[in-house]
Amino acid sequence: MSHIENVIVKRNKKVVLDSRLRLKTSIDAIRWLTFQACAFRGHDESAESMNQGNFLEMIKILASYNNSVKEVVLENAPKNAKYTSSTVQKEILHTFAHKVQKTIREEIGNSKFCLIVDESRDASKKEQMGIVVRFVDKEGFIRERFLDLVHVKDTAALTLKNSICSVLSHNNLSVLDIRGQGYDGASNMRGEWNGLQALILKECPYAYYVHCMAHQLQLALIAASREVYKVHNFFQNAIFIINVVSVSAKRNDELLKNQAEEIVRAVELGELESGRGANQIGALQRPTDTRWSSHYNSICSLARMFGATVSVLRSLATDRSLSPYSRGDAVASLEKLLSFEFVFVMHLMIEIMAITNTLCQALQDKSLDILNALSLVSSTKMLIQKLRDDGWEPLLEKVNSFCHKHEIELPDMSCRYVDLTKSRNKHDNRTMEHHYRVDIFTTAIDQQLQELNARFSEQSMELLTLAAILDPRNSKSFDIREICRLAKRFYPADFTEQERAQLKCQLPHYVFDLCNHPDLKISSSLADLARRLFETGKITIYPMVDRLLRLIMTLPVSTATTERAFSAMKLIKTDLRNRMGDDYLRDYMIVYIEKEIAKIFTSDEIIDLYDFLGSRRAKLKLTEV
Repeated sequence: MSHIENVIVKRNKKVVLDSRLRLKTSIDAIRWLTFQACAFRGHDESAESMNQGNFLEMIKILASYNNSVKEVVLENAPKNAKYTSSTVQKEILHTFAHKVQKTIREEIGNSKFCLIVDESRDASKKEQMGIVVRFVDKEGFIRERFLDLVHVKDTAALTLKNSICSVLSHNNLSVLDIRGQGYDGASNMRGEWNGLQALILKECPYAYYVHCMAHQLQLALIAASREVYKVHNFFQNAIFIINVVSVSAKRNDELLKNQAEEIVRAVELGELESGRGANQIGALQRPTDTRWSSHYNSICSLARMFGATVSVLRSLATDRSLSPYSRGDAVASLEKLLSFEFVFVMHLMIEIMAITNTLCQALQDKSLDILNALSLVSSTKMLIQKLRDDGWEPLLEKVNSFCHKHEIELPDMSCRYVDLTKSRNKHDNRTMEHHYRVDIFTTAIDQQLQELNARFSEQSMELLTLAAILDPRNSKSFDIREICRLAKRFYPADFTEQERAQLKCQLPHYVFDLCNHPDLKISSSLADLARRLFETGKITIYPMVDRLLRLIMTLPVSTATTERAFSAMKLIKTDLRNRMGDDYLRDYMIVYIEKEIAKIFTSDEIIDLYDFLGSRRAKLKLTEV
């Protein structure tokens, strides 16, 4: 009798090990395919197919390097427990997504968090809402985690709010713990009465709304460029020229060839330094309306490849094999490109956008706190003002040098300027210098400053004004009473009367440490300060100060993380994969975007959770009975 029991036990152990090996093989294949944003299934997965799809082909590769996998998974697997069907694939992916969300929830812990939300259409024209949570972890690092993707039938504020509350409830997060909201400028999001931010505020009065600063910067720069018609015309002409030169592969090849020859000549003349990775050949970049920094990259590439572009246009203008229409486009492009006004505005915008591009790039950083962002806005304004005051002569010298190099005729700056857009006026005595310096240079810069001042009015908000006192760079001007007022006025739910008294007692010691401690006094931002408080152990001495710092750091800066998520969605749900179900897409997005978290999970952890969630449990034999 005992002999039969031993046989049964051994048999059960073998069944368990074989089942776990089959499932582990499927998990490893799905893990790799998801991290690489590859499709799972193929068009023909039959046994006779030459290509059974990525998933099955990956399992074949794994089996070719492991005889156990080959025998257990491919040759001897029972038909009801192969764990390779599309249903099992989705269940494993859902298990991964569930584990990622659970880890994010554990990472948040008892911390307050901020909501960052945006919507976008996928490849099948469905409206998808991405939800990101921003919080400060135990070690003082700012985290922005992609929590969920929800298909919404419409973008009404109430619909979005209900969907968000459902996601938070599903992840055991409370609406009352929200301490910030970050959206774009759409009326359904930022509306003061019926917008999403207003509806969330009714649920939690401490969920302060901050308009996405990257979006504000985008609006400011676009508005400023459209106000000065010469600048607006320049961008239109630049796009036209780039399209003419890059419209075909043949023209692009000729452009690259001319650029390579120009680089060789410049190196021989000593105008360029040679070296590994230097002087790389690149194509002209087309700008996109939703990414202002792409305009900067576009005009920089045009300036860098100016000579090669001129050569291509001259070749096209004299090519009799082309249609008159194509030759006419080339001639018109060449006339615009070789005009002094085009070159002048191009260099002016490079100077302006080199300043604003630093802010553009910084606003994409997940770890940027709002005070550092506002500091960058202030420095950007100061640098643009400095360009206005002192930049005319250096700019004109740079433009003249560029024109000499490319044989572009220079205007006489003392001559009278004739404005062809207006009727003749005998009393208009403007010179060419006045036109370029006042009508274009000064006006363009003034418009930039005016729009930046108008768009970034949040600096006048009482919350951010008080929060600026906590900036470690202003440690010598700390006002303890104002910091206490910040806690009492804006975060009454986070500090009891007794805790506010503790905060008041801790602040004098904290300010002294901040000015004298070798590690704390070199802090460059709130995020840097929070990390140093944790590393030095001061967090246990100043817990109330640390709590206030974390609440301020939770305030959002931009919606860049959701924008990146939608860029990822275009890789996952394409025109060829536009029939992905909403749940499948959601799980795929969570795992792909937060692969940093998903990579730490072992196959055994996923198997145990898979069995726990009840997926096909009646047929699974993953644990001993």
